Amino acid sequence: LISHGEKLVGVLGLMDSPKEDAKRAIKALNKMGIETIMITGDNEKTANSIAEQLGIKKVIAEVMPQDKAKEVKAIQAKGKSVAFIGDGINDAPALAQADLGIALGTGTDVAIETGNIVLMKGSPEKVVTAIKLSQRTFRTIKQNLFWAFIYNLIGIPIAALGLLNPIFASFAMSMSSVSVITNSLRIKRFKP
Repeated sequence: LISHGEKLVGVLGLMDSPKEDAKRAIKALNKMGIETIMITGDNEKTANSIAEQLGIKKVIAEVMPQDKAKEVKAIQAKGKSVAFIGDGINDAPALAQADLGIALGTGTDVAIETGNIVLMKGSPEKVVTAIKLSQRTFRTIKQNLFWAFIYNLIGIPIAALGLLNPIFASFAMSMSSVSVITNSLRIKRFKP
């Protein structure tokens, strides 16, 4: 509020503006079936305005810094896994409470130290890339375990019965390792 003497002469309102790629990131997360919720200390009107611009449907506003972790815990109590994205000192407890804490590298040192993943560039779209890359990596790990078990499931009983030549057995084990490594190297070509 701006006054001259005892007379109100103006009102000044400030609010953060969203990063330019935030709307695309929210849209991509929603398309992946990930529910997005804004937890902020901002007043409700400001928070709802930004959420509307970004396409976020649920907003928890006017949350004190120490209560952000409680809000994360409340969401987890409903049986949901929570990835919390933050960059400020007041986000550190929520980053620690979340199942996955994603800190933006442009943020405070405390947030960076607390996050499980640190995105060096403060781009919200990098969150989408990190999630897709982790899903791809997990899928590759499951494939590798499957093929390693198949090799062993077939090879060990045959070898135990004495029906497998030791030279062929060592070649089969080597090929098992080669297939796992080759499959893993496909992640290098990952494009979000």
